[in-house]
Amino acid sequence: MNHKLRARLSQFHTLFQHELVPLTEASLGVRLTPKLEQLLRIWEMVQIERFVPVGRGWVGRPARERTALARAFVAKAVLGLPTTVALMERLRVDGCLRRLCGFDGRRKLPGAWLFSRAFAALAQQDVAGAAHAALIKAQLGDQLIGHIARDATEIQAREKPAKAQPPVAAPPPRKRGHPRQGEKRPPVLTRIQRQMQGMSLSAMLADLPRACDVGSKTNSKGFKSSWIGYKLHLDVADGQIPISALVTGASVHDSQVAIPLATLTAARVTSLYDLMDAAYCSPLIRQHSRDLNHIPLIDHDQRKSPRDNPRGGQKIDFAPHAAERFKTRTQVERVNARLKDEFGARWLRVRGHSKVTAHLMLAVLVLAADQLLRLVT
Repeated sequence: MNHKLRARLSQFHTLFQHELVPLTEASLGVRLTPKLEQLLRIWEMVQIERFVPVGRGWVGRPARERTALARAFVAKAVLGLPTTVALMERLRVDGCLRRLCGFDGRRKLPGAWLFSRAFAALAQQDVAGAAHAALIKAQLGDQLIGHIARDATEIQAREKPAKAQPPVAAPPPRKRGHPRQGEKRPPVLTRIQRQMQGMSLSAMLADLPRACDVGSKTNSKGFKSSWIGYKLHLDVADGQIPISALVTGASVHDSQVAIPLATLTAARVTSLYDLMDAAYCSPLIRQHSRDLNHIPLIDHDQRKSPRDNPRGGQKIDFAPHAAERFKTRTQVERVNARLKDEFGARWLRVRGHSKVTAHLMLAVLVLAADQLLRLVT
């Protein structure tokens, strides 16, 4: 990061510490705790209320306190509250937090049904995703990012796995048996091959399975584990700042999301190196990274055949300078751990892809703002 970003964040920190905090404490008549100061900083950084649609002039009853509810959901992620019921209990007993969120003190706190309906509406409108994209473009859009680390993590859900559906862009099924003499059948392309044939970003995202299903993986000790739910795919920049995030079904392989995730990240920031583990070992992914003017550093999968890996079955070591850069790939693992341990990504109590994405994107949004603030504090 250059000095321009640090100067901008330092100015934000100075104004916050010397003007906003004293004015807020004078208005509330109490001294803010360190956690509430952190929450106030994140609110001012993300400004999620700018992305909540205003219902004035619409037909029907106007939506009540949607801005306050959106700020309350951000507070839920910052405070690490596992459920909406826990958030409502905290708002009932903490008058300071309730006033900071923007709820009218003359009225009763909205019921659980209103929290549920508001969260569904915010999830449908992708408010958290829009706020995260705007935050990254505003703070890092003019920066030169050294490394982008890419990985995925499992997200367990309390949901019944959906039946497998054919992909949107899948070719028609082939006839069984050998082709007739002189008959030419078109080759069956994989999802990565279809993505490399000029698919738009929206088409690539629509082609990815999103429903809840069963996923499995082998851990570092060689034991295979399975889970029911989803998978969160992340692109993380230097400083452990998540740049892009996508949510798919648990059975989607990491490599199938690499190209759309890289395309989404390239539209937001300018980076140099792409760091990925052996799950992304593919010549097409390497070629796509070079097409974006990036340098791919991908660990080689020794189990792949020579067709996919020219030196399959052999250990390939990076050059000394590339090996040092590849060590920074572990920052995406630390981001996954913080999302689950501190910002509620482990406590998934909603169902459906849109609501699950909204819950996880709130955690990603809060973590991105917190890491940006840590650059100066």
